[in-house]
Amino acid sequence: MPRFEELLEDFFYRPEEDVGALFDAGGIIEAPAAAAVEESPEEYLAFRLADETYAVRIGVVREIVKVPPLTEVPRSSAELLGVINLRGEVLPVYDLKLRLRLSTVPAPIAGPDANLAALPKSARILIVHDPEGDAGVLVDAVLEVVKLRPSTLEAPPRAVSGGDRSPITGIGRRREQLFILLDLAQALP
Repeated sequence: MPRFEELLEDFFYRPEEDVGALFDAGGIIEAPAAAAVEESPEEYLAFRLADETYAVRIGVVREIVKVPPLTEVPRSSAELLGVINLRGEVLPVYDLKLRLRLSTVPAPIAGPDANLAALPKSARILIVHDPEGDAGVLVDAVLEVVKLRPSTLEAPPRAVSGGDRSPITGIGRRREQLFILLDLAQALP
């Protein structure tokens, strides 16, 4: 009967052996199946504009403030409602309803004819990061932070994709609720 060491001789590595073949499986060993990639949801801030629900990536929103009286800027575009002084920082405030053609007249919240009572009580200004500088956007109501999985996002309908400057980037779904996704960099003038 062979000794135990002699039996194990074939199983141990010897320094003079060529071990290159050990690392080349030659297709015999299959790679483990790739684990299903866990789809992580992205966060969006949902808000209401003229009875429609919109959403923007949460990362572009700096803060949410109540609507103060605005200072009118003479000879500015109709989309620019005015400017606010937010803790020493002067920021322009824009009316998205005009840009999205949800309204034909700007909200009357700046200048001598300002009427803040014309706004819903839930109206807020989203202070957003913009490549040209931070700005404010008037919305009718801030709803919630929603988590949407990339697989639930759809391209915008062809009729609204409107070329390179379209502010609508897609449609998000959460159960039966739809969110119109906006790129505020494109929505702001």
